[in-house]
Amino acid sequence: MGDKMSGLFITFEGSDGTGKSTQAALLANLLKNKGFEVICTREPGGNQISEKIREIIISKENDKMNKMTEALLYAAARAQLVNEVIAPMLMEGNVVVCERFLDSSVVYQGYARGIGENIINDINKYAVNGIVPDITFLLTLPPDIGINRKKNQQELDRIESSELNFHKRVFKGYMALAEQNKDRIKVIDANRDIDEIACEIADYIEKLIKERSFKNGFKNFRS
Repeated sequence: MGDKMSGLFITFEGSDGTGKSTQAALLANLLKNKGFEVICTREPGGNQISEKIREIIISKENDKMNKMTEALLYAAARAQLVNEVIAPMLMEGNVVVCERFLDSSVVYQGYARGIGENIINDINKYAVNGIVPDITFLLTLPPDIGINRKKNQQELDRIESSELNFHKRVFKGYMALAEQNKDRIKVIDANRDIDEIACEIADYIEKLIKERSFKNGFKNFRS
């Protein structure tokens, strides 16, 4: 992250159905209740332009989409979100909680689609503009359990409807990425009670903010 950005950037990653949206919202609300200025957003999406790109990406009508087209669309949506939402918030010293970021592209398009990590990072170099999450929570579940969860919640989109072997590659990709980035990526077992998961995440955030002396820290955090 650039020197001028004094905010805190928190991302949630994981295969489909691991509960990223739920945990991101819980953490954002917790931080807001403690007096932090927080925005909770998602990828792809988070603003008018990026949400329109999201519709193209996830639509089942676009089942013939080339894997490079998919990767470039994700990068385009990301560039707009960074420019319009993430960078301005961080420059003002605020907190951004984001469901998915560059790690998702590295795993889904780089690993699972076979494009390659280096190519994905090259594509996204200008999209992220040097911004790296301060901490990333990787929620993990066996791929078949995660997809079954999604099926019970809603109709699956184009990405979610991919074959099980694709989702298994996604899972392996995430675990490999976590191994390469142990300081930033915290692996969280998502096959537990929602509140138990939220408490573990809150513990990590409390420690991080105390270490960084972010604003007023987490004084009376548990009150």
